[in-house]
Formats: sequence, structure tokens, C-alpha cells
Amino acid sequence: MNGNDATAFNLTQHTPKSVFKVAVLGAESTGKTTLCRDLSAHFRSPWVPEYMRTYLQAKWDSEQATCTWDDLLPIAQGQIELENELAQQAAKNTQPSSIGSEQDSNPKKYLFCDTSLFELMVYSNWYYGDCPEALTKAALAHHYDLILLTEVDTPWVADDLRDAPHEREEMSAYFASQLETHNKTFRRIGGDRNERVRQVVEWLEALR
Repeated sequence: MNGNDATAFNLTQHTPKSVFKVAVLGAESTGKTTLCRDLSAHFRSPWVPEYMRTYLQAKWDSEQATCTWDDLLPIAQGQIELENELAQQAAKNTQPSSIGSEQDSNPKKYLFCDTSLFELMVYSNWYYGDCPEALTKAALAHHYDLILLTEVDTPWVADDLRDAPHEREEMSAYFASQLETHNKTFRRIGGDRNERVRQVVEWLEALR
């Protein structure tokens, strides 16, 4: 597909060595943002919002228009810029997390990411049957210490941007297949809000 000039976009990921990144991926309305907010509060660590929602909500409000191919790289750059900025913030975080203590000589500094460029790549291939090469390369190169795939076990919540309430199971299966195809290790996360947080805390304790 034709589109904007890929050379105009810098999709490089910058993660300080002290930061442990958790990416939360999944179909629409499966609790990704809620989980990131809850984990951020639990660990007193920053979380990265989904830039695509901010970008597309502004486009919808001003033009009543939805996502197009030409939006993909600007969204990708906005997402990674936000992630890089908050990764630096996480590295400077002096709040002790609930894992470890203030006396820990090497405390974990967490960053919880509500999506990643991998998710944007998956959606691009799902909707357009293709993905900008620069986005694919960046999505596959970026690293996360833990990838979570949300189960489809939360109620659908409609808004201006969500459009596929009956495709969540199919979309979730596609996410899993793409993660497996690209050798991205992931764990499924489900249950109610408390159960999800409890499970992630257990996993992070084991990964310390």
C-alpha cells in the first residue's frame, strides 16, 4: 500500500536497563487499560496510555473520521515516544514498589504499557491485510520483559472508537497466533480486576 514517508518516523525503543516492562495486549474492551492502571497503583509505577485512542478520538471529534492506513505511522511514533518518555520517568522512580523493599540493593522499576507497536501491527494486518514495513520491523524488534494477553471475559463497553463487539474471541485468537508465529512468549490474564492484579503480582514476584 502507498502511504506516508516511513523515513520521517523514528520508532526506536529506548529502555533504561533498570526498567522492567510489561506489555498488555488484547482485543477491544478486554480490560487492558484497567489492568495497567491497577498495576500502576499497586506498584506505584508509571503506566503508558494507548496513544492510538487519544489520536483517533481527536480525529473523530474534529472530522467524524476513523483510522486509515496513513494514520498508522503517526500513531506508532506517538506511542513509542510516550513509552520512551515514561520509561525514563520509571527509571527515576524513587517510590519503593510492593515487591522488594527500600533496602533492596536492586529494586525493580516497573513500566506497564497499555499496548505496544506489536498490537498496532496486529491490527494493521487484521484490518488492511498489510502493515507498513517500518512498523513491522519496529514491532518485532521491541522488547518487553513480560507480555500479557487479556482474556475475553469482561463485558463489552461501547464508545466512539470500538467497532467489533462480536469479533473479540476471533481477534484474541489472532493475537495469540501472531505472538506464537513471531516467537513472543506471553501469558494469558483473565478473571476479575482483583484476580488479574493478584496473578500478575505473583508472576512478577517469581521473575524478580
